[in-house]
Amino acid sequence: MNAQSVYALYPQVIKTVEDKAFDVDGNKVDLDMDAVNAWVDPNAYKAKRAAEYPPMTDYLDGVVKSDQAQIDKYIADCLAVKAKYPKA
Repeated sequence: MNAQSVYALYPQVIKTVEDKAFDVDGNKVDLDMDAVNAWVDPNAYKAKRAAEYPPMTDYLDGVVKSDQAQIDKYIADCLAVKAKYPKA
């Protein structure tokens, strides 16, 4: 069970243990496991983008050297990553 999906779908849940969820009073919260398993993190693209962006030093190096081709390549590489992992 993905605890992150439980917390996103059930805001009253404050604790999960294995496949069970509980509210602030310790009451068990019934979960729709189909919904929990189908949930997709709307912010997952952020980590994927961050892992694939080129290093910022490539851009800065191009600026320092006034190398417009290097700057343009950096921008193109960043835009390619954004296209590969669009916002949800």
